[in-house]
Amino acid sequence: MRCRRMRILARKIFNRLAAIVLPRLRGQDALATAGKACPERSRRDAGATNANGARMETNLMRFRFWLFMSFVVMLGMMGSSRAQKKSRGFELEGISPEFWEVVDHNAKLETVAAGFGFTEGPMWDPAGFLYVSDEEINKIFKVGPDGRKEELITLGDPDGNTFDRQRRLIDCASVLRAIIEVTPDGKYKILADHYEGKKFNSPNDVIVGPDGALYFTDPTLDLVAGEKQEIPFQGVYRLGDDGAVRLLTKDLSQPNGLAFSLDGKRFYVDDSEKRTIRVYDVAGDGSLVNGRIFGEEPGGKGDGVPDGIKVDKTGNLYVTGPKGIWVWDSSGHHLGTIALPEQPANLAWGDTDYRTLYITATTSLYRLRMKVRGYVPYLEH
Repeated sequence: MRCRRMRILARKIFNRLAAIVLPRLRGQDALATAGKACPERSRRDAGATNANGARMETNLMRFRFWLFMSFVVMLGMMGSSRAQKKSRGFELEGISPEFWEVVDHNAKLETVAAGFGFTEGPMWDPAGFLYVSDEEINKIFKVGPDGRKEELITLGDPDGNTFDRQRRLIDCASVLRAIIEVTPDGKYKILADHYEGKKFNSPNDVIVGPDGALYFTDPTLDLVAGEKQEIPFQGVYRLGDDGAVRLLTKDLSQPNGLAFSLDGKRFYVDDSEKRTIRVYDVAGDGSLVNGRIFGEEPGGKGDGVPDGIKVDKTGNLYVTGPKGIWVWDSSGHHLGTIALPEQPANLAWGDTDYRTLYITATTSLYRLRMKVRGYVPYLEH
């Protein structure tokens, strides 16, 4: 999509330059030939006029040639950039020996399904399929292990998903600016869409916590164009069974993925804008205290940012970021990276033993067998 925009921009530049410069050159040519309408001037300056007209025609041809060549060079550079992006592939990049305790050296990445617009919010259903949000096509699909897709619901920009303790499918509905329940028959019910009388920004990701409540992030990343931001910050919230919404923190610029530690005593949330992962201690009353940087995932523009987060049964974190999925131990050490062919946005544990990572990455859904079992909050609480 980025390359397509650049090509369109290049064509606009070409047309704009032509619109500005060509008329001037033609105007000069017209002035040079206007003397032909005056017999006396024509007789005096016939030679000069002819020479000037020839020069104008030559300059015009040169301008067209170099403008065209600049256009070709720009397209070539964009094509090269796109070829480099296509060349990225699957690779296991271990930094610490502990990385190989979570994934085998010979593990193979499998493509489950492709042809999506932009995938998000994978959620494994024990019935043997995944829920996958498509933010561009505006649908949530059921995707089988064989890649077969079945539409569940059409919904404006669906994002992160989870099951709650009642096994209800919960979705962050960006266009609705709400946390919703999606029913098996393809309908939805709004659970919360306001905080202190003001609309949420664009809920992004949601999990169930140790207390059974829903926890979600509310950045402005998917705020509908033209709509007003009513809450003057990007927060992280708790939604209780009674429908009460509690603000937990507004420290982050663009909060995104989130997760609890195995014992529920620490809370992780990443900041996509600052490319950091923050960790908080969970106080006895459920408030978040002692916020600090857990890790950073630096990268260039377009390299991917911290997004979805999942935890395994040994306490390691799996956070999407530049090139793929960054694996961190519970102390904040980067163990290694699972590099992927497409930039991932989110991930989920699945299969009957919950030892498979299902990964939503741009237009595709992938899976990778792991050595460890995943931590699935709704099964634990």
